[in-house]
Amino acid sequence: MVIATLPRERPSPVSKPVPPAETAAVFRAFARDLAAGRRLWDADTARFIAARFDQLAAEWDSTRATGRDDPLRDALRRGGPIPDRRCLELGSGTGLYTGLLQHAFRRVISLDLSEQMLCRASGRSPWRVRADAGALPLADGQVAAVAAIDMLLFPPETARVLAQDGVLLWINQLGEDGPLYLPATAVAAALPGEWHSVEADAGWGSWASCAERDAKCRVDGRSPRHPTGSDAVGFVSLAGGGTGDQ
Repeated sequence: MVIATLPRERPSPVSKPVPPAETAAVFRAFARDLAAGRRLWDADTARFIAARFDQLAAEWDSTRATGRDDPLRDALRRGGPIPDRRCLELGSGTGLYTGLLQHAFRRVISLDLSEQMLCRASGRSPWRVRADAGALPLADGQVAAVAAIDMLLFPPETARVLAQDGVLLWINQLGEDGPLYLPATAVAAALPGEWHSVEADAGWGSWASCAERDAKCRVDGRSPRHPTGSDAVGFVSLAGGGTGDQ
C-alpha cells in the first residue's frame, strides 16, 4: 500500500455543518466494519437504507446537502491520471455532483438505492439506475472510474467493475467529521489486491484517488458475473439505455 498526501490547496470555509458527534460516530463505526468485512450487508439493511433516503429526498437539497464540492473538484484536478471514459457514480442521490462528473467523463451512470432520490435527479442525470452497490448490475471491468461521494464502501464489487486502469474516487465531504468517513489507508486496505492512493484535504472535506497497483494480476478468484469481451452494461435504468465507452 502506498499513500501519497498532497498539500491542501482549497481552504476550509467557516461555518462547517458538523453533524451530532454521537450519531456520526455510530455511522462511522458501521462504515468501517462494513468496509472491513466485519459487518453484514443484507437485503433487510438495504431496504431500510432505501426507505430512509426515500423519506429524505424531498428536503435533501435544501436541508441535508453541504452545498460544497471542493473535495470532488480537487480530486478531479489533482487525483490523476484518471481515465475519462465511463464513470459509475455510487450513492448519486439527487444528482448534485453529477454535472461536475459529466464535465470530466464521457458518460456518468448515476446509481442509488433510493428511487425517490433518483427521481429528483431526473433533470441532472440522464443515466439513472436503482440498484444495490453491494451487488452491482454491471459486468466485470466496465467502468473507468467509480465516484463514491459520502458513500459506504463495498470493496469486492467496487474493484470488480473497475477497468484495469480504473480509479476509485473516494470523497468525504465533511472529512473526519462526516458520518461515513473512511481514511485513504482504510479504503486501500479494504480493497482486494494491492492499491496505491493519492489523498488531500479540500474545503470542509477530504478525498482519495485509489488505483490498483497491478490490476492485470488479480488473484482473488473473482469470476465474471456477465460475459466479458464486450462493451455491454447489464443494468436496468430509470432513464437512458444502450451502451457506451468504458
